[in-house]
Amino acid sequence: MLLKKWILCAAACVVIAPSSFAFQQEYNDSYPKNLGIDVLEYVFEISVSDDTDIIRGQATVDARYVEGGQSSFRLDLIQAKEELEGKGMSVQSVTMNGESLTFEHTDDQVFVDLGMEVPAGKRIQLTFAYEGNPAAGLKIGPNKYGDRGFYSDNWPSRVRNWLPTVDHPYDKAMTEMIITAPAKYQVASNGNIAEVSDMGEGMRRTHYTNPVPTATWLYFMGVAQMAVQQVDTYGDVPIETWVYWQDRDAGFYDFAVPSKDVLAFYSDLVGPYVNKRLANIVSTGTPGGGMEAASTPAYAPSSVTGTRSRRWQHVIIHEIAHQWFGNAVTQHHWNDVWLSEGFATYYTLLFREHQYGHDNFIDGLKDSRQRIIDFYKENYDFQLVRPFIDDLNNVSGAMMYQKGAWTLHMLREKLGHDVYNTGIKTYYAEYMNKNAQTADLRRHLEEASGMNLEGYFNQWLFQGGIPHLEINWSQKRDGFEIHVEQTQDTYRFDLSVEVELVYEDGSVEMETIQVGEMGHFAGQNDSKLVDVVIDPHTRVLASWNVSNK
Repeated sequence: MLLKKWILCAAACVVIAPSSFAFQQEYNDSYPKNLGIDVLEYVFEISVSDDTDIIRGQATVDARYVEGGQSSFRLDLIQAKEELEGKGMSVQSVTMNGESLTFEHTDDQVFVDLGMEVPAGKRIQLTFAYEGNPAAGLKIGPNKYGDRGFYSDNWPSRVRNWLPTVDHPYDKAMTEMIITAPAKYQVASNGNIAEVSDMGEGMRRTHYTNPVPTATWLYFMGVAQMAVQQVDTYGDVPIETWVYWQDRDAGFYDFAVPSKDVLAFYSDLVGPYVNKRLANIVSTGTPGGGMEAASTPAYAPSSVTGTRSRRWQHVIIHEIAHQWFGNAVTQHHWNDVWLSEGFATYYTLLFREHQYGHDNFIDGLKDSRQRIIDFYKENYDFQLVRPFIDDLNNVSGAMMYQKGAWTLHMLREKLGHDVYNTGIKTYYAEYMNKNAQTADLRRHLEEASGMNLEGYFNQWLFQGGIPHLEINWSQKRDGFEIHVEQTQDTYRFDLSVEVELVYEDGSVEMETIQVGEMGHFAGQNDSKLVDVVIDPHTRVLASWNVSNK
């Protein structure tokens, strides 16, 4: 029987004091938010044609004035201009209660003079008539088979190229999309179909209603010749596949799974699915991978392989995870985009563990950790929650995915799975169909755990870097020593590191080392120590070197 006794030396563990951390700061992005006005619903009426790339639109905006005393209203809409080769939108009129209002379309914004001060609590409806050839946001043209189509591409702030909106996640709204298009096309959008009517002269009107408050980047329109399959249902939620008609057989095969299992898994783990439909759709407007459009997640044309490619199955899981995180619970500022991408990435891994086994989960974590390590070799000061984001078309980046996921993973391991899950469920329940910030997540996890997580959130989200550990161990006559030191140039972390001690007689023991600046640990044993394995259960985000003196 192995007899071992740990001796904690005088310099064993210097824990970083809270004052050593970069404290959570106030943060914001450059969007001109007006919290005194709340858009409740948009009704978009869009006409598209095969004869021209010009779209004709009418947008009716239902808004409530939270604060009184304002006499104007603004929306984002990219205007036609020379530097866009004449592309962009032109507003013909703005009306309220059938009466024309004075407006100015300048600096890609529409400013409307209401002619009165609006009292708090009052709702108004404005109707904007406009038309133009979108410079971005709505891709019009041939797909890979040469067939014409119209597909939205809104991420992250491009819906303003074709729809007049408050184009920012903080102001979520319900939507209706009424699309008139050549009758040969199928039409997809958010929510559920309320009407399909032939209008004569080869045109058809398709009306979708989406009663779920939704951020603008998640609005979707797809108009093309497509093959559509009713795959299954999850409860009363229909599950559909939409692919190019030439990809019917391969696409229907690829997208038949795993949507139903994913819906069931997240509904049980997190909370209810907020939409009444899930339609996976292949879109020319999604060139790289996937996009989490509300109830209508969109995928690149290359997603259809006919093989149920594991890579593309992971994309499906990720985009459906977004229906909970990013879509139902939406970041208030773009600075908090990790609450969308980090969650979707980590919850993809959790489903992979559920569906494919623990080894698959660990492989995904290790792959993400290596990407983070490689990234920070070149971008060491990058922090997940940045103080200010100026460019609203540059809000994300790889670390929102990988480091965001690892931040959640370490929290789950730190708090325990049950406590963590309880905190996430209450967080989701409070902010479902609303907006959240990082502090809101922290509060729910602290309430679930009874722990103060200020230091944890500060070091992983509000400062740059990741820890690098130099670990030296040596065998002595009647025991051994392990020395751990953080050696990164800047930033310090308080973290726990598991070590697996492997002895000559074949026995193995686990110990957890609390690491501050450095640690010096000594142990006594009857059998010779032959190896030290760092983080055998994949629970810590760090790089390290291990040497035996």
